Amino acid sequence: MKIHQIRNATIIITYNDKRFLIDPWLMPAGFMPGFEGAMNSNVKQPRVELPISADKIVDVDAVILTHFHPDHFDEFAVKALDKNIPFFVQNETDLNIIKNFGFKDIRIISENGTDFEGIKLYKTQCQHGRREVVKPMCEQIGMPYDAMGIVFKANTEKTLYIAGDTIWCKEVSTAIDKFNPEIIIINACGATVLVGEGERLIMDVADVKAISDYAKSAKIIASHMDTVSHLTVTREDIKNLNLDNIIVPDDDEILKFNK
Repeated sequence: MKIHQIRNATIIITYNDKRFLIDPWLMPAGFMPGFEGAMNSNVKQPRVELPISADKIVDVDAVILTHFHPDHFDEFAVKALDKNIPFFVQNETDLNIIKNFGFKDIRIISENGTDFEGIKLYKTQCQHGRREVVKPMCEQIGMPYDAMGIVFKANTEKTLYIAGDTIWCKEVSTAIDKFNPEIIIINACGATVLVGEGERLIMDVADVKAISDYAKSAKIIASHMDTVSHLTVTREDIKNLNLDNIIVPDDDEILKFNK
């Protein structure tokens, strides 16, 4: 298995000799304004450029979109990707969105498992911020709340769990209990919206500590770092925790894990 950290939640997973592009956000630095109603809304994003060219990023066997939010998929990805590539999504809503962009081979990942080239993909549940607080906010502004995680399983590889855009919650601990992943990728920049005293949408430092303690035997990789405008946690913040099972890759860094 290889995990190539590209930028933000955009990563390339090589698993059972197949390459999966996760959440392709390919626009140039500063192309998009910060999110209204979120931290640092005055900061343009992405904060950094792609570390490699888009044509290298899209040279893959399949795409997985964890959810249709503007920091996970964009018009630059639409233009760069082959419209016939297998494209995995979480539900019918996202399927119809991606279909409208002209993609032909769109598949929904099932919680019971979806087969692809000798690999079993499982959808897992998320809380993209506390459901009781963030979901009504999303509905008010017309943005979908739901996101998914994905578990990869194959006889030739360690079990991989991409937790997705989620806080530390029962859904995440349940996925860890069910699949016992040896590698976990978390989105951990503490992206925060201005609801009440501030509501985080994905994991922050406390959540990283919690998942590190809960999944002591797993290697946990911190992704979705140092790129969006509304971050509240940096790579350095996580490195300074000095947790033995946490890995914080730089953009364009490749991690390798043998069976």
